[in-house]
Amino acid sequence: MAVTFSNLHTDAGLKSLNDFLSGKTNVSGDQFTKDDIKVYAAVLENPGDAFPSVGKWYEVVSSNLAASFPGNAQGVRFSGQASAPEAAPAKPEASAAEDDDDLDLFGDETEEDKKAAEEREAAKKSAKKKESGKSSVLLDVKPWDDETDMKKLEEAVRSVEMPGLLWGASKLVPVGYGIKKLQIMLTIVDDLVSVDSLIEEQLTVEPINEYVQSCDIVAFNKI
Repeated sequence: MAVTFSNLHTDAGLKSLNDFLSGKTNVSGDQFTKDDIKVYAAVLENPGDAFPSVGKWYEVVSSNLAASFPGNAQGVRFSGQASAPEAAPAKPEASAAEDDDDLDLFGDETEEDKKAAEEREAAKKSAKKKESGKSSVLLDVKPWDDETDMKKLEEAVRSVEMPGLLWGASKLVPVGYGIKKLQIMLTIVDDLVSVDSLIEEQLTVEPINEYVQSCDIVAFNKI
């Protein structure tokens, strides 16, 4: 719906503006535009409770204009009163009439605008979904025997690098008969790293299998 400059002097025009504003977030701070100022100038006074959405909008624009142009807002009303303008070139009546008839203060949203907004929203959701597709994994890495150098074993495990893999904290846990296993945390991006493939294709093949006998997933949690 387009609200024109001229019909804002009537109840019908104010009702159209009220209906328009009732579905919008009230303007605040520095968000008001030159169109808000033009509409504000066309409304004779704050309609108050008769048109509540217009009333709230009118007060916000009044306050923002007063704050932005203290003592210098010429020909624009604050709280229902017009400040006296200094001498300014007179605008031809024909030109003013054309402005009243042709100015589209609040143009309808086009199909292209709606489609662009939907695409932006879909892109945001896709990005958010991709970012949240992570998992935290606790892995048991078992050596061959009690003679395996556990420091070198851990160095070999952490030497595995790939996109979406981040090694975390670790500790040695006694198993028995003097044997200890390495318990290590890792964070993965689900779309990039498969824990099964990590174990089968990286951690239990040469050269790491010189130290690692087997690996077990202790815990797997989505982040």
